[in-house]
Amino acid sequence: MISKERVYKALRKKEGNPDRVPIQFDLCRQLTETFGKKLGIVPDYALSYYEDLTYRISANEIRTRMGSDVVVVGGTVPSGYAPEPVTGSITMNEFGMHMMPTPLYVEVIKCPLENASALSDIENYRFPDSYAPGRFEKAKRDIDRFGKDFFVIGDVEISIFEMAWHLTGLEKYMISMMCEEPWLTLLDDRVEEWSTGLALQLVKAGVDAIWLGEDLGSQTSTLISPDDWRARFKPRHKRMIDRLRTENPDLIVIMHSDGAVAPLIDDFIEIGVDVYNPVQPNVAGSDPRELKDKYGSRISFFGGIDQQELLPSGDTDRIRNEIKERINILGKDRGYLLAPAHILQADVSPETIEAMISASFEFGGY
Repeated sequence: MISKERVYKALRKKEGNPDRVPIQFDLCRQLTETFGKKLGIVPDYALSYYEDLTYRISANEIRTRMGSDVVVVGGTVPSGYAPEPVTGSITMNEFGMHMMPTPLYVEVIKCPLENASALSDIENYRFPDSYAPGRFEKAKRDIDRFGKDFFVIGDVEISIFEMAWHLTGLEKYMISMMCEEPWLTLLDDRVEEWSTGLALQLVKAGVDAIWLGEDLGSQTSTLISPDDWRARFKPRHKRMIDRLRTENPDLIVIMHSDGAVAPLIDDFIEIGVDVYNPVQPNVAGSDPRELKDKYGSRISFFGGIDQQELLPSGDTDRIRNEIKERINILGKDRGYLLAPAHILQADVSPETIEAMISASFEFGGY
């Protein structure tokens, strides 16, 4: 069974059981380089418009050779564009964010709208062009190369809330939201327009799924109240999903949010989300059996393998047991795409990753 059919059947978009539970994973740069050397493949990097998404949409050849059933594509910087040097390793991206590399991430250390206080500040801010030439050349090449055999996800994860607060800074955004600053609605409108443009182009390019989302949760609760999310952001995601489905009625929609966001799953289902990711373990409301029993007939799950403590521990027996358990629970009656709950970082050894993949094959059969 080819990977594309395996994922479609696992997500209940085609009749019948797959031969096994499918798997997806992402690699940080260090792990990408390590496995690239091992496989004799030069990594094919795609510089995302938002730097932290770069490794999500890069090195699809390496990941598929390792066993992934999925390739991930997304928007890059436009043709001929390079981030502007600021000082040392700090650069400014096309949004005007100052970005500083760290051992794990690229952090925003200066926000272009950190001093916004009026509608004119948003009106005068120049958003990048989501339709800029070259932004989807790499995505189209990967779709042409892998799309026949592998399930293709178009990545637009930083959709509205998270992109907006990266432009202002989280504290400023949250305070302005609570104070109901009128300029905030215009900012959210423009971010929604940006993200919709990105997603539409990926749908037109031929992806099987669109991966929307924000990080809406902490370890214990949502970052904003469920009622605030429903009032401010749910209608925007609904508009995006409806617009994308006018382009492709069969599009699979994935909603990503780290943290304790179980109170929003019913809302995700209501607006047309097919798949919930990353099913982060060890947070409130994340018990796999409770999630499967309550929501499993209405939504599929994508993720579920602990990236915070378990995979970095390298404890192969515990990793195998967790994978077996997740498959037995979340994979029952289909509805599960196995994956770590986060991009694999350098604190996870290559040997542990190989053991994770091997266990998913061993225990994943239907």
